[in-house]
Amino acid sequence: MAPKDTALPLAMVSLILHFNWNWIGVAISDNDQGTQFLSLLRTEMQKNTICFSFVCMIPTKALTYISRAEVYYNQIITSSANVVIIYGDIDSTLAVSFKMWESLGIHRIFLTTSQWDVTTSKRDSTIGSSHGILAFTHHHSEISGFKTFIQTLNPLKYTDEYLARLGWMNFNCEVPASKCKTLKHCSSNASLQFLMEQTIDMAFSDDTYDLYNAVYTVVHVIHEMLLQQVYNGNEHHDEPLFIDCQTCASIMKTHFTNPVGEKVNMIQRENLQAEYDIFQIWNFPNGFEVKVKIGEFSPYFPHGQELHLYEDVIEWATGSRQMPPSVCSADCGPGFRKFLQKGISACCFDCIPCPENEVSNETSDVEKCVRCPEDQYGNREQNQCIPKSVVFLSYEDHLGKTLASIALCFSAFTVLVLVVFVKHHDTPLVKANNQNLSYILLISLMFCFLCPLLFIGHPSSATCILQQITFGVVFTVAISTVLAKTVTVLLAFIVIAPGRRMRFFMISRAPNYIIAICTLIQIIVCAIWLLVSPPSIDIDAHSEYGQIIIVCNKGSVTAFYCVLGYHGFLAFTSFIVAFLARNLPDKFNEAKLLTFSMLLFCSVWITFLPVYHSTKGKVMVVVEVFSILSSSAGLLGCIFIPKCYIILFRPERNSLQKLREKTSS
Repeated sequence: MAPKDTALPLAMVSLILHFNWNWIGVAISDNDQGTQFLSLLRTEMQKNTICFSFVCMIPTKALTYISRAEVYYNQIITSSANVVIIYGDIDSTLAVSFKMWESLGIHRIFLTTSQWDVTTSKRDSTIGSSHGILAFTHHHSEISGFKTFIQTLNPLKYTDEYLARLGWMNFNCEVPASKCKTLKHCSSNASLQFLMEQTIDMAFSDDTYDLYNAVYTVVHVIHEMLLQQVYNGNEHHDEPLFIDCQTCASIMKTHFTNPVGEKVNMIQRENLQAEYDIFQIWNFPNGFEVKVKIGEFSPYFPHGQELHLYEDVIEWATGSRQMPPSVCSADCGPGFRKFLQKGISACCFDCIPCPENEVSNETSDVEKCVRCPEDQYGNREQNQCIPKSVVFLSYEDHLGKTLASIALCFSAFTVLVLVVFVKHHDTPLVKANNQNLSYILLISLMFCFLCPLLFIGHPSSATCILQQITFGVVFTVAISTVLAKTVTVLLAFIVIAPGRRMRFFMISRAPNYIIAICTLIQIIVCAIWLLVSPPSIDIDAHSEYGQIIIVCNKGSVTAFYCVLGYHGFLAFTSFIVAFLARNLPDKFNEAKLLTFSMLLFCSVWITFLPVYHSTKGKVMVVVEVFSILSSSAGLLGCIFIPKCYIILFRPERNSLQKLREKTSS
């Protein structure tokens, strides 16, 4: 009559998953029924990564059990599992173990079937010492009139043990029922009449219900036989009804609906899977107990929705909706990942922090951390990816503002010097130093000071190309102009006996072509640079933690150093020529100034190389900008500041008479 328990393992695993348990002990009878149950249970647990803390196969033979009883006791007492599944017959050696464990004060949450509530100890115990038994009972519809019968019966009138066990219905409460919010607040002489409003088990037990169905099955078959006799005209009221083997065979094929509206099918192959009610059994002092229905399980509901628990009833019965944990290892939590050791259960693991730039923001255990995207980085707790800050030399930075201000100031100052020279273009000092070359040099220096503005701000493809090409060309113009000035000085004074050839070079202004030739060479180098590997945007998301560095990639490093090398070649040539002409007799001979300016220029860019290679990010850009500004300021200061001083503050020295006096002497 009893339905098959093939769905019981799934029901138990569903409850285990609901309370986030994964470390379970099992004690079952060592027989065919227990082995089949364990096989089904193991399959369901493996699907959901639930592990066995221990498995006690309790032998059915008493002698064998007695020899191993201590081993079984040690297994459960030393296990860290708070949940133990009990499955077997209540008249077996398993029941002996269960009673012994409970009498020795082993407090665990026992998952079992409803028949095991009769095995619990009737000793005095404290409410709340454990969460008792969670029993799975086959779902039965309520029998009409049974609840009213239970509510009105007087146990003293009955000697039946089953009815006498319902004596807990007649308690008296120490406090009003409205204040007795949970079972923990009630004692042995407390009134539990208010429990009638709760979901209390007042249905038949599984065995009693099976007996109920068996009686109705026999009655149904007899009723069918009587109807058949009436139909055949063989009705005999005085003759006893004879039940033969054929009648027994017809019982095995019977199916009908019982008085409570449930289908009874004796054909085993067509038996439906059982549905379960879940009860929590509490043992009160003085041997009383309460069974509270906390949920139900139906295998016919959609996957993942088979289990339904009454959370408010659980909270009422225990004072909390949470059950004690039963896990081998605590959850790792955010920022950590599981590390499984070889040969150890999958539920037992170590928690190790996520690697750098990887996060774990799940509250449940994860075996792998998730790497943050390129534009994000993991915080210190390694549980969240945070957008990286974009770093470049911007005008909002104090350093960017300072460099931009310096560049604009020097550029404005260069314009003032140019105005002074233009205003005094007819003075001997300006004429003696080749005013046209001075104008070209000042204009090129003005662009040199403005060039750093291309290095400040968010880089783009256009600015990356312009900043290097502009830097290469304008500096070439400036240095080649200095070279032209030094050559002019050398041609003017180094030849003591002028010849026609030298006179031709001076008249034809051949030194001025140096600027065009040198600049053309640099333009060709830059064009090759653009064709082979032009500068581009470089996004560096790995060098600095939590930052995305945006700089301009030089493209072809060889081309960049060719541009710098060409500048160095021109500067060194200018330095050699100016050095040769430094002692030539002339009041306004600027060879010494040119020599010092080229020495300063070469010193700046020689220092630039190691410093540039030892930095990265926007600091690298700052180093290049600073080198441009300092070398340009060196040229402006060394060549033009002394001349402006004479023009503006010592005009008496800026005369043809002084020039002749110096020349005659």
